[in-house]
Amino acid sequence: MSTTEPIAAARLGTRARRIALPLVISVIGVVGSLGASRGEVDRRPADWFMIVLILIGSVSLYWLRTNPVPVLWATVVSTLVYMLMQYAYGPVIFPFVIAVFTTIRLGHRSAGWAGLAALYVGHVGGRMVLGINEQGVYQVLLVGTCFVVLGFLAELFRAHRDRVSAAARTRKEEELRRAGEERLRIAQELHDVVAHHISLINVQASTALHLVDRQPEQAAPALAAIKDASKEALVELRSIVGVLRQSDESAPRQPFAGLDLLDHLVSRTARAGLEVHKIIHGDPRPLPSGLDRAAFRIVQESLTNVVRHAKATSATVRIQYGEQSLVLQIDDNGETLTAPPTEGNGISGMRERATALGGTLTATRTPTGGLRIIATLPL
Repeated sequence: MSTTEPIAAARLGTRARRIALPLVISVIGVVGSLGASRGEVDRRPADWFMIVLILIGSVSLYWLRTNPVPVLWATVVSTLVYMLMQYAYGPVIFPFVIAVFTTIRLGHRSAGWAGLAALYVGHVGGRMVLGINEQGVYQVLLVGTCFVVLGFLAELFRAHRDRVSAAARTRKEEELRRAGEERLRIAQELHDVVAHHISLINVQASTALHLVDRQPEQAAPALAAIKDASKEALVELRSIVGVLRQSDESAPRQPFAGLDLLDHLVSRTARAGLEVHKIIHGDPRPLPSGLDRAAFRIVQESLTNVVRHAKATSATVRIQYGEQSLVLQIDDNGETLTAPPTEGNGISGMRERATALGGTLTATRTPTGGLRIIATLPL
């Protein structure tokens, strides 16, 4: 089946539904009015003009969805002329009721109420001008009440339709917002993984190039570290990309990194020549997955910045498990500087992670001039 066949079938179905309504209303109008004419002998007898008036209102319903206001006025005119010519009361009013209801429901409220008023005033006033069986007050009020009720029913359906549409838009916007937040989170994950591992590979590659000619036997550990870092980077990247692809292929099933991998992160960073000390305060305990992942990435990015930008030989990672918050502090013994640290993508990304969890992150100088990162993440 070609791709155009379903489209053609859908168009055919839509056109069939558009034809069905005026066809059914036409049959009901003609048959019902002819039947009413036989029972109402005091009314004008049925003739070809009566059938034409009925068909004008009924057939015009074919264009009701695309041109509701012109169709409404076509039904107003045909119905008003039918009534003033004193044909038998029958289902001639059906096209007008459908047109008013649909016009108001589609949002053309002024036109719908104007059509109701025009038919009411034209019918009552026309009969008075033409001297046709002047109606009593009760009958005039009854007809007006019926028209008002019709208008209010259409307004109720329009309000319901607007509420449903607004709810659908709200759900769609919420889905788009969540999808955007998820894309940003995954982008941050990719940045952290790539930046950390590439930094380690760069340092180890520089070391290997320096030693390969002079001390080739000492270049092997650096090359092994490059191999391990690149392998871990590929594993983490496949895990993250697997979330994006949502495929069932046999990708690695390891969970997102958390503080349980901190020792591995410390030892891996040490291979790049940075001595890392880990200090834990309080009782370590399981953390919510989002907070655990953010805490690990903040430590990882902080150590990456030290390896890439700071002329440091050591760094200290302090983790304090409090009753209401988790506090991370990463210090390095880099250059002795007094100016505030320049915030690049790394620090901005860490702050975004902390802020997303309702926490804070600051970047300041240590007393010796190194960089200090302090992140407070509420539990």
